[in-house]
Formats: sequence, structure tokens, C-alpha cells
Amino acid sequence: MRIDVISIFPEMIEQFASHSLLGRARRDGVFELRVLDLRSVATDPHRSVDDAPFGGGPGMVLAPEPIFDTVEQAGVARPLILLSAAGRRLDQPTVETLAAGDGLSLLCGRYEGVDERVRTALADDEISVGDYVLAGGEVAAMVVLEAVVRLLPGVMGNTDSGGDDSFSSGLLGHPQYTRPAEYRGMAVPEVLRSGDHGGVERWRRAQALARTQRQRPDLIAARGGLSEADLELLEEFDLLPEN
Repeated sequence: MRIDVISIFPEMIEQFASHSLLGRARRDGVFELRVLDLRSVATDPHRSVDDAPFGGGPGMVLAPEPIFDTVEQAGVARPLILLSAAGRRLDQPTVETLAAGDGLSLLCGRYEGVDERVRTALADDEISVGDYVLAGGEVAAMVVLEAVVRLLPGVMGNTDSGGDDSFSSGLLGHPQYTRPAEYRGMAVPEVLRSGDHGGVERWRRAQALARTQRQRPDLIAARGGLSEADLELLEEFDLLPEN
């Protein structure tokens, strides 16, 4: 997979992508990352890539010319995704779809946004990482980059890890424990120490259902509510929601 990131702060992306899973995957050739400096195509002495908005108003807007020139000259991977607070919200199914492709490009917005012609005539998609405003798209690019790359084959040590993540099944993740079995009077649930793999899986799913119902009832609603099997599982572990 090739991932291109277009930014006026390429060093932010390069530094982030040099560590942990991303850094190792890049060094191992699991994916190729090109970080494209938007200012490299600017033609004026100040390497300007922004201008005042037509009609007035505060702030500056990224101009179309350097963005179009960068995309066309570099032959960036598609889809080209504009990272913007106005985009559709990033979720795990979107991440999984992107990870299954051959490549993608991320365009980091800045200032008051980008010229509308970039959005309508150049970008293939527009994604937001949440209902809040960032100073620029670089942090959002890092989120997308890590979320996608960690799902690529060979990146995570345990090939089952990705499928067990929160949101992969439409539920939040179940509680996790490690040694010691008891710490400051708090014990690891007996079922996790029992060796009963079937019991462990039932407990984990029940906990995931209960946690999701408690903390993200919208996700339960999106699944059509709790099924009869879900309710029976919650009852088995005394986790039925209170009326």
C-alpha cells in the first residue's frame, strides 16, 4: 500500500510515522509513505499557499493552485481524502475499507479551510475525526494513518488483534487484565483464570455488550437493540441493564 500525505508541515507527519508500529511497518516495506510539502510547488518568494477569502471574513484559505499542482505533479494515490471538520465522521468500517485498498492520499486542511474547488473537483472523499475543530489536518492525518496501517497484514504481532478491537464488531472492547491475579485487593475475574475458553469468550462478549449499552447506547441502537441471545448472555453474567 502507498499512502501520500499532503501538508504544509511535512516534518510533523514524518516524525510521527517513524515510531512504534508505523515506523516498523514502514521500514519493513509493509507500506510506502510519501509526505508531500505543499509549499514545494509555490512560486512566490514567500512560498505562499493561502490567500484571503473572497467576500471578506477572518483568517486565510488554502488556495487551489498549489493543491492541484501537488496532486497532479506527484500522481498521488487514490482515493484523495480531504481531512476537514465538515467531513463525514471516521469510523471503523471506513478504516477497514481503506485498509483493504491499494493506497490513499490525505490532504491536511489548514487555516479557515481549503478553496471549495478542491473539495468539489479534486477530492474523492471528505473525512472528519470528530465533532471538534483542530488547527489543521495533520493530527487527523496521523489518526487515519495509524488506524489504517495497523490493520495491514504483518503490522500487528497477533493477527487476531485487529478483529478484537473496539468497534470492529459494532461494540466497545471488553475489559482486559494481566498479572498479578490480585492487586491491592482487586482480583482478576475467576472465569479468565479458569482455562474454560468457551466461558471466557461468553464473559468477554457479555462485558462488551454491557459496556456498550452503558457508555455508547447509540451503538446498540444502530445494531437494532439487544437481541434475545444478547439478553440471555447478559442475564448469565448478571449484567442485564436496569429499567
